[in-house]
Amino acid sequence: MVRLQNSLPPPSARDDDMPLKKVFVKTYGCQMNVYDSERMIEALAPVGYEHTDAIEQADVIVLNTCHIREKAAEKVYSELGRIRQVKADRLTEGKRTTVAVAGCVAQAEGQEILDRAAVVDIVIGPQSYQQLPGLIFEAETQARKILKLDFPERDKFQDLPKRAGPRQASAFLTVQEGCDKFCTFCVVPYTRGMEFSRPVADVLHEARALVAGGVRELTLLGQNVNAYHGEGSNGKAVSLARLLAELAEIDGLERLRYTTSHPNDMTDDLIAAHRDNPKLMPYLHLPFQAGADRILAGMNRKHTASSYRLLIDRIRAARPDIALSTDIIVGFPGETENEFGETLRMVEDIGFAQAYSFKYSPRPGTPAAMLEDQIAEEVQSERLQRLQALLEVQQSRFNASCVGLVLPVLFERPGRDNGQLVGRSPYLQAVHATAAETLLGGIHEVEISVANRHSLTGIVRPAFA
Repeated sequence: MVRLQNSLPPPSARDDDMPLKKVFVKTYGCQMNVYDSERMIEALAPVGYEHTDAIEQADVIVLNTCHIREKAAEKVYSELGRIRQVKADRLTEGKRTTVAVAGCVAQAEGQEILDRAAVVDIVIGPQSYQQLPGLIFEAETQARKILKLDFPERDKFQDLPKRAGPRQASAFLTVQEGCDKFCTFCVVPYTRGMEFSRPVADVLHEARALVAGGVRELTLLGQNVNAYHGEGSNGKAVSLARLLAELAEIDGLERLRYTTSHPNDMTDDLIAAHRDNPKLMPYLHLPFQAGADRILAGMNRKHTASSYRLLIDRIRAARPDIALSTDIIVGFPGETENEFGETLRMVEDIGFAQAYSFKYSPRPGTPAAMLEDQIAEEVQSERLQRLQALLEVQQSRFNASCVGLVLPVLFERPGRDNGQLVGRSPYLQAVHATAAETLLGGIHEVEISVANRHSLTGIVRPAFA
Protein backbone atom coordinates (compact mmCIF):
# COMPACT_ATOMS: atom_id res chain seq x y z
CA MET A 1 0.00 0.00 0.00
CA VAL A 2 1.23 3.50 -0.87
CA ARG A 3 1.66 5.74 2.17
CA LEU A 4 0.44 9.27 1.40
CA GLN A 5 2.17 12.36 2.71
CA ASN A 6 0.15 14.30 5.26
CA SER A 7 -2.06 17.19 4.22
CA LEU A 8 -1.35 20.71 5.37
CA PRO A 9 -3.34 21.88 8.39
CA PRO A 10 -5.78 24.77 8.22
CA PRO A 11 -4.33 28.29 8.72
CA SER A 12 -5.02 28.33 12.46
CA ALA A 13 -2.93 25.19 12.93
CA ARG A 14 -0.12 26.02 10.50
CA ASP A 15 3.43 25.52 11.85
CA ASP A 16 5.96 27.86 10.19
CA ASP A 17 8.60 25.13 10.39
CA MET A 18 6.64 22.74 8.19
CA PRO A 19 8.02 22.31 4.64
CA LEU A 20 6.27 24.23 1.90
CA LYS A 21 4.03 22.44 -0.56
CA LYS A 22 3.58 23.52 -4.16
CA VAL A 23 0.66 24.73 -6.25
CA PHE A 24 0.47 24.81 -10.04
CA VAL A 25 -2.15 27.06 -11.66
CA LYS A 26 -3.02 27.02 -15.35
CA THR A 27 -4.98 30.08 -16.46
CA TYR A 28 -7.35 30.22 -19.41
CA GLY A 29 -8.93 33.26 -21.02
CA CYS A 30 -9.28 36.84 -19.90
CA GLN A 31 -7.21 39.23 -17.83
CA MET A 32 -9.61 38.80 -14.93
CA ASN A 33 -8.70 35.14 -14.77
CA VAL A 34 -5.02 36.13 -14.66
CA TYR A 35 -5.85 38.34 -11.67
CA ASP A 36 -7.93 35.58 -10.04
CA SER A 37 -5.09 33.07 -10.46
CA GLU A 38 -2.66 35.44 -8.75
CA ARG A 39 -5.11 35.85 -5.88
CA MET A 40 -5.55 32.08 -5.52
CA ILE A 41 -1.78 31.65 -5.22
CA GLU A 42 -1.64 34.45 -2.65
CA ALA A 43 -4.54 32.90 -0.71
CA LEU A 44 -2.68 29.60 -0.47
CA ALA A 45 0.64 31.14 0.66
CA PRO A 46 -0.40 31.61 4.33
CA VAL A 47 -1.20 27.88 4.61
CA GLY A 48 2.17 26.81 3.27
CA TYR A 49 1.97 26.68 -0.52
CA GLU A 50 4.39 28.23 -2.97
CA HIS A 51 3.80 28.57 -6.71
CA THR A 52 5.52 26.26 -9.19
CA ASP A 53 5.59 26.14 -12.98
CA ALA A 54 6.40 22.41 -12.89
CA ILE A 55 3.10 20.52 -12.79
CA GLU A 56 4.78 17.24 -11.83
CA GLN A 57 6.00 18.87 -8.59
CA ALA A 58 2.61 20.24 -7.60
CA ASP A 59 0.72 19.03 -4.54
CA VAL A 60 -2.26 21.08 -5.76
CA ILE A 61 -3.18 21.62 -9.41
CA VAL A 62 -5.72 24.32 -10.28
CA LEU A 63 -7.24 24.89 -13.71
CA ASN A 64 -8.69 28.39 -13.73
CA THR A 65 -11.07 28.20 -16.66
CA CYS A 66 -12.83 30.54 -19.06
CA HIS A 67 -16.14 29.85 -20.83
CA ILE A 68 -16.00 32.61 -23.43
CA ARG A 69 -13.96 30.89 -26.10
CA GLU A 70 -15.13 28.08 -28.36
CA LYS A 71 -15.02 24.52 -27.00
CA ALA A 72 -13.82 25.79 -23.62
CA ALA A 73 -15.16 22.81 -21.67
CA GLU A 74 -13.64 20.28 -24.09
CA LYS A 75 -10.21 21.88 -23.64
CA VAL A 76 -10.54 21.53 -19.88
CA TYR A 77 -11.47 17.85 -20.09
CA SER A 78 -8.54 17.25 -22.43
CA GLU A 79 -6.17 18.86 -19.94
CA LEU A 80 -7.67 16.80 -17.11
CA GLY A 81 -6.81 13.66 -19.07
CA ARG A 82 -3.14 14.66 -18.96
CA ILE A 83 -3.37 15.60 -15.30
CA ARG A 84 -4.76 12.15 -14.50
CA GLN A 85 -1.40 10.64 -15.47
CA VAL A 86 0.52 13.22 -13.42
CA LYS A 87 -1.61 12.40 -10.40
CA ALA A 88 -1.10 8.65 -10.92
CA ASP A 89 2.69 9.02 -11.26
CA ARG A 90 2.88 11.06 -8.06
CA LEU A 91 0.75 8.51 -6.22
CA THR A 92 3.32 5.78 -6.95
CA GLU A 93 5.85 7.99 -5.15
CA GLY A 94 3.56 8.33 -2.13
CA LYS A 95 2.57 11.91 -2.98
CA ARG A 96 -0.98 13.18 -2.80
CA THR A 97 -2.22 15.52 -5.53
CA THR A 98 -5.38 17.57 -5.17
CA VAL A 99 -6.94 18.75 -8.41
CA ALA A 100 -9.30 21.73 -8.54
CA VAL A 101 -11.25 23.16 -11.48
CA ALA A 102 -12.07 26.81 -10.92
CA GLY A 103 -13.50 29.68 -12.94
CA CYS A 104 -16.37 30.00 -15.38
CA VAL A 105 -16.33 26.48 -16.84
CA ALA A 106 -16.51 25.20 -13.26
CA GLN A 107 -19.53 27.42 -12.61
CA ALA A 108 -21.25 26.39 -15.85
CA GLU A 109 -20.48 22.66 -15.81
CA GLY A 110 -20.63 22.05 -12.06
CA GLN A 111 -21.42 18.47 -11.08
CA GLU A 112 -20.80 17.24 -14.62
CA ILE A 113 -17.07 17.85 -14.16
CA LEU A 114 -17.01 15.59 -11.10
CA ASP A 115 -19.09 12.99 -12.95
CA ARG A 116 -16.92 12.98 -16.07
CA ALA A 117 -13.45 13.42 -14.56
CA ALA A 118 -12.66 11.27 -11.54
CA VAL A 119 -9.28 13.00 -11.23
CA VAL A 120 -11.01 16.19 -10.00
CA ASP A 121 -11.36 16.72 -6.26
CA ILE A 122 -12.79 20.25 -6.13
CA VAL A 123 -15.01 22.26 -8.46
CA ILE A 124 -15.17 25.90 -7.39
CA GLY A 125 -16.82 28.90 -9.03
CA PRO A 126 -15.23 32.32 -9.55
CA GLN A 127 -17.10 33.86 -6.60
CA SER A 128 -15.82 31.33 -4.06
CA TYR A 129 -12.11 30.90 -4.74
CA GLN A 130 -11.20 32.77 -1.55
CA GLN A 131 -12.33 29.58 0.22
CA LEU A 132 -9.85 27.41 -1.68
CA PRO A 133 -7.39 26.82 1.22
CA GLY A 134 -10.11 25.45 3.48
CA LEU A 135 -11.66 23.38 0.69
CA ILE A 136 -8.32 21.76 -0.13
CA PHE A 137 -7.88 20.83 3.53
CA GLU A 138 -11.42 19.47 3.63
CA ALA A 139 -11.01 17.44 0.44
CA GLU A 140 -7.76 15.89 1.65
CA THR A 141 -8.72 15.12 5.25
CA GLN A 142 -12.25 13.90 4.50
CA ALA A 143 -11.35 12.19 1.20
CA ARG A 144 -14.42 13.51 -0.56
CA LYS A 145 -15.31 15.50 -3.66
CA ILE A 146 -16.33 19.13 -3.17
CA LEU A 147 -18.63 21.28 -5.29
CA LYS A 148 -18.67 24.99 -4.40
CA LEU A 149 -20.68 27.12 -6.79
CA ASP A 150 -22.66 29.48 -4.59
CA PHE A 151 -22.58 33.28 -4.72
CA PRO A 152 -21.71 34.27 -1.14
CA GLU A 153 -23.28 37.44 0.24
CA ARG A 154 -19.95 38.47 1.74
CA ASP A 155 -17.55 40.28 -0.59
CA LYS A 156 -14.93 37.67 -1.50
CA PHE A 157 -12.20 40.33 -1.66
CA GLN A 158 -12.59 40.88 2.09
CA ASP A 159 -11.32 37.35 2.73
CA LEU A 160 -8.28 37.50 0.46
CA PRO A 161 -4.83 38.30 1.87
CA LYS A 162 -2.93 41.50 1.17
CA ARG A 163 -1.22 41.69 -2.19
CA ALA A 164 2.25 40.16 -2.27
CA GLY A 165 5.32 42.00 -3.56
CA PRO A 166 7.67 42.80 -5.15
CA ARG A 167 5.97 42.65 -8.54
CA GLN A 168 6.47 43.45 -12.20
CA ALA A 169 5.93 46.98 -13.45
CA SER A 170 2.36 46.30 -14.65
CA ALA A 171 -0.49 44.64 -12.80
CA PHE A 172 -4.19 43.91 -13.07
CA LEU A 173 -6.64 45.04 -10.40
CA THR A 174 -10.23 43.82 -10.43
CA VAL A 175 -12.63 46.60 -9.43
CA GLN A 176 -15.92 45.25 -10.83
CA GLU A 177 -17.38 41.83 -11.53
CA GLY A 178 -20.47 40.46 -13.20
CA CYS A 179 -22.81 41.98 -15.74
CA ASP A 180 -26.47 43.02 -15.91
CA LYS A 181 -26.59 43.43 -19.70
CA PHE A 182 -27.57 39.83 -20.59
CA CYS A 183 -26.22 39.77 -24.14
CA THR A 184 -27.82 36.69 -25.66
CA PHE A 185 -24.49 35.07 -26.59
CA CYS A 186 -22.78 35.58 -23.22
CA VAL A 187 -22.50 33.38 -20.12
CA VAL A 188 -21.05 36.04 -17.80
CA PRO A 189 -24.29 36.87 -15.90
CA TYR A 190 -24.71 33.15 -15.19
CA THR A 191 -21.09 32.38 -14.23
CA ARG A 192 -20.03 35.66 -12.58
CA GLY A 193 -23.40 36.94 -11.41
CA MET A 194 -24.84 40.43 -11.34
CA GLU A 195 -22.74 43.58 -11.33
CA PHE A 196 -20.74 44.19 -8.19
CA SER A 197 -18.33 47.09 -7.64
CA ARG A 198 -15.67 47.08 -4.95
CA PRO A 199 -15.63 50.02 -2.51
CA VAL A 200 -13.24 52.82 -3.45
CA ALA A 201 -11.28 52.46 -0.21
CA ASP A 202 -10.59 48.77 -0.92
CA VAL A 203 -9.42 49.52 -4.45
CA LEU A 204 -7.12 52.30 -3.28
CA HIS A 205 -5.69 50.10 -0.53
CA GLU A 206 -4.85 47.32 -2.97
CA ALA A 207 -3.48 49.78 -5.52
CA ARG A 208 -1.13 51.35 -2.96
CA ALA A 209 0.14 47.90 -1.96
CA LEU A 210 0.85 47.07 -5.60
CA VAL A 211 2.67 50.35 -6.18
CA ALA A 212 4.73 49.76 -3.03
CA GLY A 213 5.75 46.45 -4.61
CA GLY A 214 7.05 48.10 -7.76
CA VAL A 215 3.97 48.42 -9.98
CA ARG A 216 3.93 51.52 -12.18
CA GLU A 217 0.91 50.73 -14.36
CA LEU A 218 -2.48 49.42 -13.29
CA THR A 219 -5.17 48.00 -15.55
CA LEU A 220 -8.56 48.09 -13.85
CA LEU A 221 -10.61 45.01 -14.67
CA GLY A 222 -14.30 44.21 -14.85
CA GLN A 223 -16.65 42.28 -17.07
CA ASN A 224 -18.32 45.67 -17.55
CA VAL A 225 -15.77 47.90 -15.89
CA ASN A 226 -17.16 51.26 -17.00
CA ALA A 227 -20.38 50.43 -15.12
CA TYR A 228 -18.31 50.72 -11.93
CA HIS A 229 -20.28 52.32 -9.09
CA GLY A 230 -18.34 51.50 -5.93
CA GLU A 231 -19.06 53.13 -2.59
CA GLY A 232 -17.03 56.25 -1.90
CA SER A 233 -15.91 57.78 1.39
CA ASN A 234 -19.19 59.68 1.68
CA GLY A 235 -21.25 56.51 1.28
CA LYS A 236 -22.40 57.46 -2.22
CA ALA A 237 -21.64 55.66 -5.49
CA VAL A 238 -18.50 56.73 -7.31
CA SER A 239 -18.08 56.51 -11.10
CA LEU A 240 -15.14 54.91 -12.87
CA ALA A 241 -13.92 58.35 -13.92
CA ARG A 242 -13.81 59.47 -10.28
CA LEU A 243 -12.06 56.26 -9.22
CA LEU A 244 -9.43 56.85 -11.92
CA ALA A 245 -8.94 60.39 -10.61
CA GLU A 246 -8.35 59.12 -7.07
CA LEU A 247 -5.95 56.45 -8.26
CA ALA A 248 -4.03 59.05 -10.26
CA GLU A 249 -3.14 60.77 -6.98
CA ILE A 250 -1.07 57.77 -5.77
CA ASP A 251 2.63 58.66 -5.80
CA GLY A 252 4.62 56.27 -7.96
CA LEU A 253 1.66 55.15 -10.06
CA GLU A 254 2.41 56.42 -13.56
CA ARG A 255 -0.17 54.81 -15.82
CA LEU A 256 -3.82 53.74 -15.74
CA ARG A 257 -5.90 51.62 -18.09
CA TYR A 258 -9.25 49.81 -17.87
CA THR A 259 -11.03 46.98 -19.67
CA THR A 260 -13.60 45.73 -20.75
CA SER A 261 -16.28 48.35 -21.41
CA HIS A 262 -19.80 48.55 -22.80
CA PRO A 263 -20.72 51.42 -25.16
CA ASN A 264 -23.81 52.31 -23.12
CA ASP A 265 -21.70 52.98 -20.03
CA MET A 266 -19.26 55.43 -21.63
CA THR A 267 -20.46 58.38 -19.56
CA ASP A 268 -19.62 62.03 -20.15
CA ASP A 269 -17.23 62.16 -17.20
CA LEU A 270 -15.39 59.04 -18.37
CA ILE A 271 -14.96 60.48 -21.86
CA ALA A 272 -13.70 63.70 -20.27
CA ALA A 273 -11.24 61.67 -18.17
CA HIS A 274 -9.49 60.60 -21.37
CA ARG A 275 -8.90 64.30 -22.01
CA ASP A 276 -8.16 65.48 -18.46
CA ASN A 277 -6.44 62.63 -16.57
CA PRO A 278 -2.78 62.61 -17.65
CA LYS A 279 -2.18 59.14 -16.23
CA LEU A 280 -5.03 57.54 -18.22
CA MET A 281 -3.43 56.03 -21.31
CA PRO A 282 -4.75 56.90 -24.80
CA TYR A 283 -6.10 53.42 -25.42
CA LEU A 284 -9.69 52.15 -25.18
CA HIS A 285 -11.13 48.68 -25.68
CA LEU A 286 -14.80 49.16 -26.59
CA PRO A 287 -16.57 46.14 -28.13
CA PHE A 288 -19.26 46.75 -30.74
CA GLN A 289 -19.70 43.04 -31.70
CA ALA A 290 -21.60 43.57 -35.00
CA GLY A 291 -22.29 46.34 -37.49
CA ALA A 292 -25.92 45.54 -38.36
CA ASP A 293 -28.71 46.84 -36.13
CA ARG A 294 -30.86 43.71 -36.53
CA ILE A 295 -27.98 41.53 -35.33
CA LEU A 296 -27.21 43.91 -32.47
CA ALA A 297 -30.85 43.69 -31.39
CA GLY A 298 -30.67 39.89 -31.56
CA MET A 299 -27.58 40.05 -29.38
CA ASN A 300 -29.43 42.34 -26.93
CA ARG A 301 -26.55 44.78 -27.10
CA LYS A 302 -28.79 47.81 -26.46
CA HIS A 303 -26.81 50.07 -28.81
CA THR A 304 -26.98 50.64 -32.56
CA ALA A 305 -24.32 50.99 -35.21
CA SER A 306 -25.11 54.71 -35.46
CA SER A 307 -24.93 55.31 -31.70
CA TYR A 308 -21.56 53.53 -31.57
CA ARG A 309 -20.19 55.69 -34.40
CA LEU A 310 -21.38 58.86 -32.68
CA LEU A 311 -19.82 57.70 -29.41
CA ILE A 312 -16.47 57.15 -31.12
CA ASP A 313 -16.67 60.67 -32.58
CA ARG A 314 -17.16 62.08 -29.06
CA ILE A 315 -14.28 60.05 -27.65
CA ARG A 316 -11.94 61.12 -30.44
CA ALA A 317 -12.96 64.74 -30.00
CA ALA A 318 -11.89 64.48 -26.35
CA ARG A 319 -8.67 62.55 -27.10
CA PRO A 320 -7.71 62.77 -30.80
CA ASP A 321 -4.72 60.41 -30.52
CA ILE A 322 -6.63 57.60 -28.79
CA ALA A 323 -6.03 54.06 -30.07
CA LEU A 324 -9.19 51.98 -30.29
CA SER A 325 -9.64 48.26 -29.81
CA THR A 326 -12.81 46.20 -30.06
CA ASP A 327 -14.45 42.76 -30.03
CA ILE A 328 -16.36 41.46 -33.06
CA ILE A 329 -18.45 38.31 -33.49
CA VAL A 330 -19.09 36.96 -36.99
CA GLY A 331 -21.76 34.46 -37.95
CA PHE A 332 -24.29 35.23 -35.22
CA PRO A 333 -27.50 33.22 -35.92
CA GLY A 334 -29.33 34.65 -38.89
CA GLU A 335 -26.56 37.01 -40.01
CA THR A 336 -26.82 37.61 -43.76
CA GLU A 337 -23.98 38.43 -46.11
CA ASN A 338 -25.22 42.03 -46.32
CA GLU A 339 -25.30 42.30 -42.54
CA PHE A 340 -21.77 40.98 -42.33
CA GLY A 341 -20.88 43.62 -44.91
CA GLU A 342 -22.16 46.25 -42.46
CA THR A 343 -19.66 44.96 -39.91
CA LEU A 344 -16.87 45.35 -42.45
CA ARG A 345 -18.00 48.89 -43.20
CA MET A 346 -18.04 49.71 -39.50
CA VAL A 347 -14.41 48.56 -39.22
CA GLU A 348 -13.45 50.50 -42.36
CA ASP A 349 -15.18 53.68 -41.16
CA ILE A 350 -13.76 53.72 -37.63
CA GLY A 351 -10.31 52.16 -37.95
CA PHE A 352 -8.95 50.08 -35.09
CA ALA A 353 -5.41 49.82 -33.77
CA GLN A 354 -6.21 46.37 -32.43
CA ALA A 355 -9.18 44.01 -32.36
CA TYR A 356 -10.32 40.58 -31.23
CA SER A 357 -12.59 38.73 -33.63
CA PHE A 358 -14.33 35.39 -33.24
CA LYS A 359 -16.78 33.05 -34.88
CA TYR A 360 -20.03 32.80 -32.97
CA SER A 361 -20.33 29.55 -31.04
CA PRO A 362 -23.32 28.58 -28.87
CA ARG A 363 -22.89 28.65 -25.10
CA PRO A 364 -25.22 26.23 -23.31
CA GLY A 365 -27.92 28.04 -21.38
CA THR A 366 -27.70 31.29 -23.32
CA PRO A 367 -30.70 32.50 -25.38
CA ALA A 368 -28.74 32.65 -28.64
CA ALA A 369 -27.88 28.96 -28.40
CA MET A 370 -31.58 28.17 -28.90
CA LEU A 371 -32.03 30.38 -31.95
CA GLU A 372 -32.75 28.85 -35.31
CA ASP A 373 -30.76 29.69 -38.43
CA GLN A 374 -27.35 28.94 -36.98
CA ILE A 375 -24.69 29.85 -39.54
CA ALA A 376 -22.69 27.05 -41.16
CA GLU A 377 -19.12 26.64 -39.93
CA GLU A 378 -17.62 27.15 -43.39
CA VAL A 379 -19.52 30.42 -43.85
CA GLN A 380 -18.37 31.66 -40.44
CA SER A 381 -14.76 30.76 -41.22
CA GLU A 382 -14.79 32.53 -44.57
CA ARG A 383 -16.27 35.70 -43.06
CA LEU A 384 -13.80 35.65 -40.19
CA GLN A 385 -10.93 35.36 -42.62
CA ARG A 386 -12.10 38.45 -44.54
CA LEU A 387 -12.63 40.42 -41.35
CA GLN A 388 -9.24 39.52 -39.91
CA ALA A 389 -7.50 40.45 -43.15
CA LEU A 390 -9.00 43.94 -42.87
CA LEU A 391 -8.12 44.22 -39.19
CA GLU A 392 -4.52 43.16 -39.91
CA VAL A 393 -4.21 45.96 -42.46
CA GLN A 394 -5.50 48.49 -39.94
CA GLN A 395 -3.21 47.30 -37.16
CA SER A 396 -0.20 47.37 -39.49
CA ARG A 397 -1.17 50.86 -40.65
CA PHE A 398 -1.47 52.11 -37.07
CA ASN A 399 1.89 50.60 -36.10
CA ALA A 400 3.51 52.13 -39.19
CA SER A 401 2.20 55.55 -38.18
CA CYS A 402 4.34 55.31 -35.04
CA VAL A 403 7.65 55.03 -36.91
CA GLY A 404 9.70 58.14 -36.23
CA LEU A 405 7.78 59.02 -33.07
CA VAL A 406 9.38 59.15 -29.64
CA LEU A 407 7.14 57.22 -27.26
CA PRO A 408 7.39 56.75 -23.49
CA VAL A 409 7.79 53.00 -22.96
CA LEU A 410 7.32 51.16 -19.68
CA PHE A 411 9.88 48.34 -19.75
CA GLU A 412 8.37 45.22 -18.19
CA ARG A 413 10.65 42.26 -18.92
CA PRO A 414 13.78 41.05 -20.71
CA GLY A 415 13.38 40.20 -24.39
CA ARG A 416 14.34 37.01 -26.17
CA ASP A 417 17.66 38.43 -27.36
CA ASN A 418 20.55 39.29 -25.08
CA GLY A 419 20.53 42.94 -24.07
CA GLN A 420 16.92 43.43 -25.18
CA LEU A 421 14.02 44.68 -23.12
CA VAL A 422 10.30 44.60 -23.91
CA GLY A 423 7.82 47.19 -22.76
CA ARG A 424 4.50 48.81 -23.63
CA SER A 425 3.78 52.05 -25.44
CA PRO A 426 0.92 54.29 -24.29
CA TYR A 427 -1.11 52.59 -27.04
CA LEU A 428 -0.47 49.12 -25.53
CA GLN A 429 1.86 48.02 -28.31
CA ALA A 430 4.76 45.77 -27.39
CA VAL A 431 8.02 47.68 -27.93
CA HIS A 432 11.42 45.96 -28.25
CA ALA A 433 14.64 47.89 -27.64
CA THR A 434 18.26 47.25 -26.80
CA ALA A 435 18.64 48.51 -23.26
CA ALA A 436 20.29 47.76 -19.93
CA GLU A 437 18.36 45.75 -17.37
CA THR A 438 18.60 48.70 -15.02
CA LEU A 439 15.81 50.29 -17.09
CA LEU A 440 13.35 47.54 -16.15
CA GLY A 441 10.36 48.90 -14.28
CA GLY A 442 10.87 52.44 -15.54
CA ILE A 443 9.35 54.59 -18.28
CA HIS A 444 11.88 55.72 -20.88
CA GLU A 445 11.69 57.53 -24.19
CA VAL A 446 12.13 55.29 -27.22
CA GLU A 447 12.41 56.44 -30.82
CA ILE A 448 10.42 53.98 -32.94
CA SER A 449 12.41 52.74 -35.94
CA VAL A 450 10.55 49.64 -37.13
CA ALA A 451 6.87 48.69 -37.22
CA ASN A 452 6.20 44.96 -37.11
CA ARG A 453 2.82 43.27 -37.49
CA HIS A 454 2.15 43.02 -33.76
CA SER A 455 4.93 45.09 -32.18
CA LEU A 456 7.35 47.96 -32.56
CA THR A 457 11.14 48.16 -32.41
CA GLY A 458 12.97 51.26 -31.28
CA ILE A 459 16.07 52.88 -29.85
CA VAL A 460 16.25 54.24 -26.33
CA ARG A 461 17.02 57.96 -26.45
CA PRO A 462 20.66 58.68 -25.43
CA ALA A 463 19.68 60.67 -22.34
CA PHE A 464 18.07 57.54 -20.91
CA ALA A 465 20.38 54.84 -22.25
